[in-house]
Amino acid sequence: MARGKALRRIENVAIDALSHEGRGIARIDGKTVFVYGALPGERADIQLTRRHRDYDEADAVEIREASPRRVTPRCAVYGRCGGCASQHMDHALQLEFRSAALFDQLARVARCEPENRLAALTGPEWHYRRRARLGVKYVAGKGGVLVGFRERLKYYLTDMHDCHTLEADAAALLVPLRQMIGQLSIRERLPQIELAAGDDGLALVLRVLDEPTAEDHAHLAAFQAQHAVSLYLQRGGPSTVVPLSAETRPLHYRLPAFDVEFEFLPTDFVQINARLNEAMVERVVALLEPAAGLRVLDLFAGLGNFTLPLARRGMVVRAVEGEATLVARARENAQRNGLHGIEHEVADLFEDSPGNAWMRGRWDRVLLDPPRAGALQVCNIMDRLSPSRIVYVSCNPATLARDAAILVQRHGYRLESAGILDMFPQTAHVEAVAVFRRS
Repeated sequence: MARGKALRRIENVAIDALSHEGRGIARIDGKTVFVYGALPGERADIQLTRRHRDYDEADAVEIREASPRRVTPRCAVYGRCGGCASQHMDHALQLEFRSAALFDQLARVARCEPENRLAALTGPEWHYRRRARLGVKYVAGKGGVLVGFRERLKYYLTDMHDCHTLEADAAALLVPLRQMIGQLSIRERLPQIELAAGDDGLALVLRVLDEPTAEDHAHLAAFQAQHAVSLYLQRGGPSTVVPLSAETRPLHYRLPAFDVEFEFLPTDFVQINARLNEAMVERVVALLEPAAGLRVLDLFAGLGNFTLPLARRGMVVRAVEGEATLVARARENAQRNGLHGIEHEVADLFEDSPGNAWMRGRWDRVLLDPPRAGALQVCNIMDRLSPSRIVYVSCNPATLARDAAILVQRHGYRLESAGILDMFPQTAHVEAVAVFRRS
């Protein structure tokens, strides 16, 4: 950001296009400006917020001519809260810019176009979010405790009383949480709440920097009983998470199409959108073209979200995950569902370690579901695994495109199909799936 120059307001700017992050694109004196809150075809007054050498950033402060694709945001704090970024555009336009982000990255970085563009997989647009990390702050000037997401581009917490993306039961707890935490002696030493919902309940992990007093425990126990939630306390790292009481129970979710059920703890990774996850697993399993006896390598397998459905379809599965606690939970879930033939392995998939069991032998199928960093190391050695078919689930089109370039340009795979998964409506996040077939 340039220093010493006042950031100015610019009137009546034409918005030409939409960026991969869902921001409007304007050009002023030949320089690109990314405008938060503006849509293509609009004219807007904008306020510059950041300057860079090659581009600037701005907020739309007044829309002079509105696009027919513009809708009224549901949320009273939209634009200030950093939890959402696209409530001002209709849902069809949200799907369009996410699809454009995916296919533009594939064309530019991987230099390939899928032979088939999959239809966007969609689910609920509101009250879908079953996992969230909420900040907590005692602010006397705001009347007490704030609980919510951070403000956009700022460190401050949003003064919010509701949320239209959190699951409804979770959103309904924002105000009661503010009130309850305000009664605690450690209200200024409780910076974060991790929220997770299962099919059968809701759990909250409270990060506490000081030991709660006996009176604090009484307030917490009363809140747990009144709202039928499970409370956990976390005093340090993940290993320090403990249930508040013996009544606290693990969470569960089901995938009815495969007759499997998962048990998980609130700190375990599960997909944010439960209904979209069900549809995603069905699509991914179908894209793998399962058949009894085929050998499939499930990498970044987590709790077994794909592992168990694949095994239920009769495939021989080796599930590999880097986090030992998740592997242990995955084993337990497999046993609980009567799926005893799955091979589980703990391995760091960001390192090339030829001694790992999953690198030995040949595989008919490989499933990749990596974090945002992608699966670079795995894709580099895909010739050793030699699957005829690869399905890649991605939460970052940039790393998917990078890895696709390796599979297509170096290892000779064809990009058979690709499409977006609408896992995060109202945000700028893009989830996608791509299928590679050996030529």
